[in-house]
Amino acid sequence: MNGTWLTCARDGRLCVHSYAADAGAVVCRVERAPGGPWTDPRTVGGDQRVHPALALARSAERYTHLVTWRPTTPGESGLVHSTHFQPHLSALDWTPIGHPNKKGDRTGDPAVAVDAQGRAHVFVRNLGGGVSMRAQLEKGGWGPWRDLKGKGVRGRLAAVAGESGLIVLHAATAEGLLRWRQEEAGEPPVLDDKPLPAAVRPDSPHALATSSEEVTLFYVDEDGGLYAWRGDADPVRVLDAAGPGQLTAIRSRLDGVDCTLLAQRAASGRLAFAAYPTQTESAGAWWAESGDPLPADTRIALTEDGQGRVVAGALVPGAPDRMLLTRRNAEPGLALEAWRQVF
Repeated sequence: MNGTWLTCARDGRLCVHSYAADAGAVVCRVERAPGGPWTDPRTVGGDQRVHPALALARSAERYTHLVTWRPTTPGESGLVHSTHFQPHLSALDWTPIGHPNKKGDRTGDPAVAVDAQGRAHVFVRNLGGGVSMRAQLEKGGWGPWRDLKGKGVRGRLAAVAGESGLIVLHAATAEGLLRWRQEEAGEPPVLDDKPLPAAVRPDSPHALATSSEEVTLFYVDEDGGLYAWRGDADPVRVLDAAGPGQLTAIRSRLDGVDCTLLAQRAASGRLAFAAYPTQTESAGAWWAESGDPLPADTRIALTEDGQGRVVAGALVPGAPDRMLLTRRNAEPGLALEAWRQVF
């Protein structure tokens, strides 16, 4: 999964979107009340069978946009999109949005970001090794597929809308990092003239809006360093990666300070957390491990609940999935409650 799969609804209930391998479908679970028991999984998007490659993003209105691949004809697939307005209600049925090369099999895992006008922008690697995009139109429907150029793209695409609503996209190649920036709302993002030379683990990039003007990309290099990069300056090594697991990050106020929180599955199998004042990497950060060791395919997410407390989720895929949660407690710093299994 690529994006915000653990979210908080307007009424304070937490929600999880995930892929159910036994059903070939995306499913949703939601708390029956804030902090209470969870519902059984409900299928999202209708009866169409889909592939296990889910991208998610939220709009400013807290609507969740979902994108995945579905099989079309033997050996071929197409992308589909759905919007889930309220987690306790049904999502819209999957809408086909096609293939970046008109037809063919899956070309890579998609990414999605939502601009200030609530329009979803879908990104995916194309058969040429670059990135293609298709975006919703302001008055409904979808614009054409656009080739954003680039070459040698591999691994995870990291797309996010900045606080301005303009979208920034990052992708790793064997030579370094590519960045595309949207200069005006509704326009395709433009590729930077030069890539950033870096030996990037291709599935490590994670993008986060960290100020009114800037997006920070976090990534891990082949030497195990975790870096923060804002494009107009050199990358800053924040600390060593906790382990080989997927990296995620959010912003939250800790003791009145705007902080960036990082989470990753550590080499021990436990979940590790670090925090530092946003965009002040020079302050330093340190990992603190939490909970019991979890399997290598565990997915990690960070969000805030209806009271503004940090919530961490660990989803262990299986039949059925297993979900563990913890929240920040009332102590200073990033102190967490005991982990509990919620389903």
